[in-house]
Amino acid sequence: MKKGLILVNVLVFAGIAIVITTSLVTWGAAVLRNSEQLTNREQALEIAEAGIDYYRWHLAHATADYYDGNASTTPGPYVHDFLDKDGVKIGQFALTITPPPTGTTIVTITATGTVAADPKVKRAIQTRLAIPSLASYAVVANDNMNFGSGTVVFGPVQSNKGIHFDGVTHNTIMSALSTYIDPDLNDGVQRYGVYTTGDPLPASQPTPPSNVGVFMAGRQFPVPVVDFSGLITNLAQLKTTAQASNSYFSASGVQGYRMVLKTNDTFDLYKVNSLQTLSDASCISNTTVNSQTGWGSWSINSQSFVANYAFPASGVVFVEDNIWVDGTINGARLTIAAGTFPYSSATSKSITVNNNLMYTNFNGTDVLSLIAQNNLNVGYSSLNTLTIDAALVAQNGRAGRYYYASACGASSTRSTLNLDGMIATNQRYGFAYSDATGYTNRNISYDSNLLYGPPPSFPLASSQYSTISWAEVH
Repeated sequence: MKKGLILVNVLVFAGIAIVITTSLVTWGAAVLRNSEQLTNREQALEIAEAGIDYYRWHLAHATADYYDGNASTTPGPYVHDFLDKDGVKIGQFALTITPPPTGTTIVTITATGTVAADPKVKRAIQTRLAIPSLASYAVVANDNMNFGSGTVVFGPVQSNKGIHFDGVTHNTIMSALSTYIDPDLNDGVQRYGVYTTGDPLPASQPTPPSNVGVFMAGRQFPVPVVDFSGLITNLAQLKTTAQASNSYFSASGVQGYRMVLKTNDTFDLYKVNSLQTLSDASCISNTTVNSQTGWGSWSINSQSFVANYAFPASGVVFVEDNIWVDGTINGARLTIAAGTFPYSSATSKSITVNNNLMYTNFNGTDVLSLIAQNNLNVGYSSLNTLTIDAALVAQNGRAGRYYYASACGASSTRSTLNLDGMIATNQRYGFAYSDATGYTNRNISYDSNLLYGPPPSFPLASSQYSTISWAEVH
C-alpha cells in the first residue's frame, strides 16, 4: 500500500515537473522568438534609415534625379540589397520617391526596410527633403533701416547694416554690425547694431536690455552678413525664360504697363499713357530733402487696354519697362520682373503697387513675386488700406513709398499697409516718414510657404537638401 502511494506521488511530482519544464521551454522559446522578432524589426528600421541616407547622398550628387538613376518612365519602387561589412546580404530597402510639386523643392521619400532572416518583418520611414530659398526673412536689407512706432512685424528681420526699431517684432531681429552710428541722428554716437529709442549706449552697458515690449523674440548682433548678391535674381535669365514662354513684353513707348491679375489664371494688360502730376511747389521742393531720385506720383492718370493673356506655363513674366501690378490670383505661382539691358541706374525699371494685390489661398498654392531692377514702389494715389500678398525684391533700389509732403494733398497720409510675404531691399526700406506722412500702420507678416515653395525662378539659399520632416509610416 505504501509502495503504491510512493509511486503515485512520484508520478504526480514527475507530471508537475514535466509541465513546469515544458512551460519554461515554451516560455523560453517565445522569449527567443520575440527577441529575434524585435531584433529583426529594429534591423528593418535601420535598413529603412539607410535607404533614406542613401537617397540624400544621391540627391547631393544629382539634385534633380527623382528616379534613382532610371528613366522618368520607371516610377519605382527602387529596390537595393543591404549588405553587412563582410558583403553578405542581410536585407533590402525599397524606395518610393515623389518629385517636388510644381513650384516647390520638396521631395518626399518613403523607404521600406526588410530583413533576409524574416522577410515578413517590414518597417517604413517617410521623410521630406527640400532646398531652402532665400525668401527666409520678413525683411532683409543691405542698408541701414529705421522701423517706426507703427510697425508690427511677424517674421525674422535682418540687415547687413544697423537697425533702429521702435515698432513691435514677434520674431528675431538681426544686424551684421555690433554697433553703428545712426545716419538719421548723425551725432557720432555708437549705438547697438539693433537698437530702440531709450536704449542705453553700448559704452555704458555692453549687454543690451531685453526690451521685450519691442523685441518680443529678442535681437541678435553681430550675425553673419547675408549674401545679398544671391537675392539678386538673374534678370537676363528671367527675360530668356519669359521669351521662351511668350510672356515677354518690350518697352511700351509710353510710361509703362499695368497688369491686372485675375483668378482665372489670366491677366489684363494696359499701356500706361500718362501719370498723375503733383504740381504744388512746396510739395515738389520738400522732396529734395530726402534726395529721392525718380520722385513722382507713380500713379496712373490714363491707360489703354492691350489684351488679355494667360499666365505662362513657366510662371515667369518679364517686362522691359515700368509695371503697375494689382489684382487677385487663385492657385497660381508667378514671378513678374521688370528690367532693361544693358543695366543703367538712369534707365532701370521699377514696379509699383497702388491697389490690392491679393491671394485667394494662403496654404502655399498661391505664390507671387515681384522683382524690380530698381524700386518696388507704393505711389501717391495708393489705397488708404493697402494689401500686398507677395515677395518683393528691389534689386538695386529700395522697397517703399516716396516722400509726399502734406502739401502734396490728402493722399500724403495713408492708414494701413498689410504685407503678407517678404521684402528684400538693396537700399533703405520705408513706407512712412517722421512727419506722419506715408502709412501710419505697417503690418508685415512673413509667408513661411516661400521658404520651400518659392515663386518660379526665385533664388535658392544652397544646392543641398535639408530634412524638414521624418516619420515612421505603416
